[in-house]
This record gives sequence, structure tokens and C-alpha cells, in this order.
Amino acid sequence: MKKVFSYATAYKASAIIALLLMLLELTVELIQPLLMAHIIDEGIMKEDYTVVSIYGGVLAGLSLLAFAAGIINSFFAANVSQGVGFDIRRDLFKKVQSFTNDNFQSYSTPNLVTRMTNDVIQIQNLVLMLMRIALRAPLFIIFALVMAFTVNVTLAFILVAAVPLLGGFLFWVLLKGVKLFKGVQSRLDHVNTVIRENLAGVRLIKGFNRGDYEEERFDKVNNSLMEKNKHALWLMEIAMPIIMLGMNVIILVLLFVGAVQLNIGGAQAGEVVAIINYATRIMFTFSIFSFLIMVFSRGNASANRISQVLEEPVPQFLNAAGRPHFNLSGNVSLKEVSFSRNEAEVLKGITLDVKAGETIGILGETGSGKTSLLHLLPRLHDKSKGRILFDDVEIDDVNVKSLRQQISLVPQEVHLFSGSVKENIAWGKENAAEGEIIEAAKQAEIHSFITSLPNGYDTMLGQKGVTFSGGQKQRLSIARALVRKPKILILDDSTSALDAHTEARLLKTLKQQNCTIFMVAQKISSLRAADQIIVMHQGELIAEGNHEQLLSLSSYYQQVYKSQQEDVM
Repeated sequence: MKKVFSYATAYKASAIIALLLMLLELTVELIQPLLMAHIIDEGIMKEDYTVVSIYGGVLAGLSLLAFAAGIINSFFAANVSQGVGFDIRRDLFKKVQSFTNDNFQSYSTPNLVTRMTNDVIQIQNLVLMLMRIALRAPLFIIFALVMAFTVNVTLAFILVAAVPLLGGFLFWVLLKGVKLFKGVQSRLDHVNTVIRENLAGVRLIKGFNRGDYEEERFDKVNNSLMEKNKHALWLMEIAMPIIMLGMNVIILVLLFVGAVQLNIGGAQAGEVVAIINYATRIMFTFSIFSFLIMVFSRGNASANRISQVLEEPVPQFLNAAGRPHFNLSGNVSLKEVSFSRNEAEVLKGITLDVKAGETIGILGETGSGKTSLLHLLPRLHDKSKGRILFDDVEIDDVNVKSLRQQISLVPQEVHLFSGSVKENIAWGKENAAEGEIIEAAKQAEIHSFITSLPNGYDTMLGQKGVTFSGGQKQRLSIARALVRKPKILILDDSTSALDAHTEARLLKTLKQQNCTIFMVAQKISSLRAADQIIVMHQGELIAEGNHEQLLSLSSYYQQVYKSQQEDVM
């Protein structure tokens, strides 16, 4: 909570103005019963209507002043709450951008979306309520009790005896509410997860005719959210009737004691009215508390979830200075490199030397560590042991941002963004010229298809490129990688959806690029022309050489080659 509220310091001026205006409202509200008592005792009871008119005018003027203060307070409070929400969302997004693959293991995509949307909204509501009424409510109760003693000590003691009991009950409700609404937020994450999975896999669900199953699964998590929310809201709602009952009993006691005091001359009518007025306003304030407790409970749960993301540790190398303007030529060396994830060794003692401009093919079964190896180069993962050198410079001595600007990665799962074809290709290089975009598209063997579209390069893509086939997405993704003219190009099984003819033309074009290429593929035909092919098995490099050498030296390579030849036949 402390970290989240530190964002309000950037809006200190607006916060101070809002709080001062809130105090002005509070002061007027505390003075009003005293003025009403004076009007009754000195004006109405003595039939002095000059006092009634003068103090009535003062009362009306103060009410207008409080009204104006409330309106202006709302403006400045909204400025603080919206500003805090904006800054938190900005920093959450920036923090998530710095996450490594290991960090993403701790948070699902729907979980992060919920934290950046719903949780931030809860914080905004909490800040707004703090500026408007959350601070005023307890202050009013405290000062109303103090003011009651200035009016009538006997009646004030009745209020002082009862209010702490009701306050203690509300504090218990607060503690329970915080726990319950934390559970509500967690169940909301589950609902968002199921929704996202269904939207992403809607075709698969229809194809397997699993609609009924998915509806049942959604109903289960949706019902769980509803029940938890009902439990939390039930607690909040039941608090209000209990408080109202308690305060009404107190008011009845005050009326009885006040009547006795009037009969024996221990109190004046105006004093009794003032005390009843304070009691009524305290009752109204307690009714607000039930709403504030709900806002605070949700806000506190959301603040903890937001702080968890903001304080998530990220590897230190992401913030390391290194060489800010290191220019790669494309030479890469790995010396006894190992990589572990969750205490499991994924890569074991990999040693590899690659010269600038070479094409390195990588072959291995699923889970052999191919993708993990590739992710070490742009430091999406950080090695556990060994050395990685670019042009004989340690990777630890190279600025991460500078390194990544010279490496292009085409991952296994192609991701395209909403927007035009041109924007998707240009995403690979900021301010890419139109000629560079077209050249990259030609190199990726996608230019002819793009020009056949009704709007050419201005054709709009559906989200994730749903309007393109798998092969077209892959080629568009490769064009995006090539437009930046990288020194190192990483293709992680990025031609699997292409037909043999298109893949052959693309590979020939890629071979002509002035860059070092690391290429993972399942088909030996895709790697056959590589300068080196490395074979991986269970995280180890078990063989390396060109196609002919591996056919002679590696039994594993021979088996894969033979099985693929039989499949072709």
C-alpha cells in the first residue's frame, strides 16, 4: 500500500488543495448544529427573530461555502486519482516490458491484464474516496464527539460510550473485507484466464465440439467468482443495518435522557437538538463507512497485487551499462555455456564457434534445448555458467539494448499486431522508409502476395494476423526481422508452415543476407545448405558439422535423415 500511495506525491499540490477544501467542508458541518442550537435557544424560544434571520443567513452562507468547496474538492481529487492511476499503469507496463521469460512464469497474461486494469481502477477509487470523504468521515466522528461536550456533557457521554463499540465492529468488518476481496480479485484472474483461452482457441473448441465442456468450465469459475463476491458484499451490506440499528437505539436514548434534562432544567431545547443533530450525522457517517470499507478492502487487495508486480525482481543485467554503442560484426562464441531454470539444467556445457556471415542449423527433438540456446543470445535468458562472446567481447560487457538492436528474432509462435501490413513490417525498425519495407517483404517472399491485396501494404490485419494463413504470417514476421538489417538473425522453426518451393527460395535469399543466421528446423532439408549444423539432445550438443559430415559421423542425424526420407517416399 505504501508504494502505491507514494505515487500521490507527484500530485502534492492538488492533494493539499483537496484536503484543505475537505477540512473546510468538515468545519462547516461541525459548526452547523451549534448555529442551529443558538437559533432555537436565542431566537425561536425567546421570539427574537432578528437572531433567527442573522444566524439563519450565516448558516445558509456557510452551506453555500461548503457546497462550493465540495465541488472544487471533487475536481482536485479526481486530478490526483486519475494521475495516480495513469502513473501506476505506465510503470506496470514498463516493468512488464522488462520481464524475462522466467518472470512470466510467475504471472499469466490475464493476471497481468487484471492488475493493469481492474486493480488500477480500484486504486483510483480508493484515492478519490480518500480525498473526498474517507478522511473526513473519521475526523467528523472525533470532532463531533468533542463538540458535543461543549454543548451538553451528560448527553455527550452517551455518544462517547456508544460510538467506540460501533467503531470496533466496523474495524472487524474491515479486516474480514480485506481478506474476502483479495479472494475476489484472485477469482477474477481465473475468469479472465478462461475467457482468454476460449477466445484464443475458439476454432479449436468448435472443431473438437467442446463447446459444452468449455461452457461448464466457465460456469464453474464464474460461479466461484459470484459466490466469493456475494460473500464479500453480504458482509459489507449486513454491516450497515447493524450500525443503523445501533445508532437509532442511541438516538432514542438521547431523546429520553434529553427529555428528562429539559424537565429538570439540565439542558435547553437547542442543546438537545444539537446533540441529536450530531448523533444523526455520526449515524450517516457510519453508513458511509460500510461503503468506504468495501472501497478500502478492494483497494488494499489491489495495492498489494500491484506492488507485487512493481517489486518483482528482474535480472541485474537488464540494467547494466555495458558498451552502449557496441557494433556487432556477427562472430559468436559459446564456451562451456550452461543454463538452468527452476533448478533444472536445460543446457549443459555448450561450446560453439560461429564466424560472421555463417548459417548455423540447429536440429533436435522437442525439449532438447534449441529455443533456450537461441534465447541466450539476445539475453531473453541469462546463462548460468560459461562464457558467451560477440566479436571476442563478453556478453556481460555489452549493453543489452545495444545488443538487441542488432539481433532479430523470429519466434516459434508468430505474433502480428493490429494495424496495417506496412506497420507490422516497420515495427521491426523505427522510422523504416517505404523502400526498406518493400525490400524486406521481397526478401521474405511475401511482396507479391501483399501487392495482390486490395489495399496493398495498407491492408489492415486482424488481431494476431488472423486474416493471414500460417505461412503468410511467418513470412511477414521474417520481413519484420529483416527490415532492421540485423547482424544476427535468429529463426526459431520459422519456416515450418511454408511449402517446399517457397521455403527453398526464402532460404536462398536469406543466405545472401549480410548477417549470421541461427536457424532451428525440424526438417533436415531446411538445414542442408547451412555452413554448420549442430545436433542437440537433452540439453547437450552431441554432434556438429555440415550435412555430409553429420551423415557420416552422427548416428542420430542418420536416423532422422532416414526417417524423413521415408516420409517423403
